Amino acid sequence: MRAASVSDYRELARRRLPNIFFEYIDGGSYAEETLRRNVADLEAIALRQRVMRDMTKIDMSVETLGQTLKMPVGLAPVGMAGMYASRGEAQAIRAATAAGVPFCLSTVGVCSIEEVAAAAKKQGGTPPWFQLYMLKDRGYMRELLARAKAVGCPVLVFTVDLPLPGSRYRDMRSGFTGGTPLQTMMTQAWEGVSHPAWTWDLFARGRPHTLGTVQDAVKGGRRVTDFLAWISRNFDRSVTWKDIDWVRESWDGPIVVKGVLDVEDARAAVKAGAQGLVVSNHGGRQLDGVRSSITALPKVADAVGGDLEVYMDGGVRSGLDVLKALALGAKACFVGRPWAWALGAGGQKAVEKMLDTLRAELAVAMILTGCTDVRSAGRELLDRD
Repeated sequence: MRAASVSDYRELARRRLPNIFFEYIDGGSYAEETLRRNVADLEAIALRQRVMRDMTKIDMSVETLGQTLKMPVGLAPVGMAGMYASRGEAQAIRAATAAGVPFCLSTVGVCSIEEVAAAAKKQGGTPPWFQLYMLKDRGYMRELLARAKAVGCPVLVFTVDLPLPGSRYRDMRSGFTGGTPLQTMMTQAWEGVSHPAWTWDLFARGRPHTLGTVQDAVKGGRRVTDFLAWISRNFDRSVTWKDIDWVRESWDGPIVVKGVLDVEDARAAVKAGAQGLVVSNHGGRQLDGVRSSITALPKVADAVGGDLEVYMDGGVRSGLDVLKALALGAKACFVGRPWAWALGAGGQKAVEKMLDTLRAELAVAMILTGCTDVRSAGRELLDRD
């Protein structure tokens, strides 16, 4: 199948990847109500078609936190991307660099922050934005911040909606979590045998299979699951807004708070000195039953959009969705599953093509709504009747 849309990359990834990794990318928490809302609520928003306007020139570029983006899209942090394709995070940042958009590296990426930064710099790109959780081990967290600063990461993305991992039933059903070590080993062995193309790619070219940035924290760790267990034990439920001050002691660059749905939390982020926030419910992977990101966005943007940069993630599946989010107050959208699906389907080239698809779809949406500049996108682009 030749991919024409984001949903096509999802199907191609489903065919190529072992089930345990596809379900990890694809699934949400509990009954996945929020996961479905993220997509459905975006689909329910109608764009306002306008005609007979001179749309010879359109401008998709935006400036944010000292960077110029060729389009208002970024690659959101996705854990374990190096298990979807060999050295997956490095492939993804090369695709992002080619497209002129930012890539945000997850703390739990297979490739280390140094490897990903080097991959970007090799082709004249910008090092990744770095996503970090508040960890109980503050000493090691300070080391991570120093490493991010040393390689030139321009932005710290501080994820605040994960004081503990959400319960993801799909991971239990697939055998990724919840089984005995023997059951897990047998499941992974069978998945490898039954997906030879993926196995060759990952085991011939993709080693080591650790979480590179936190590798030194887990003595004797050999498998991805060893490092995920360490991260899970180190999530800190005691974190408050005052901890942003502690982060500031080691980080003097922009801080973006990721995982905000509530207006009061958005105002707290402003008071804490954040330069940006991501309206996000963690892709429906944490607290199920909450509102979708797109329905939370307008109130947050109205409340704090003049004080910091407001981004959004969750449910974005097309360039049309990007324009809808911009119209409701986002400066840019971050996509997670779309680039992970594309990476799993075909590596860097597929991620590049997926981003080209988003760009082409955004162009069509702009032209047929009469929007010549994404920076001026507003609610007049939406059909509210």
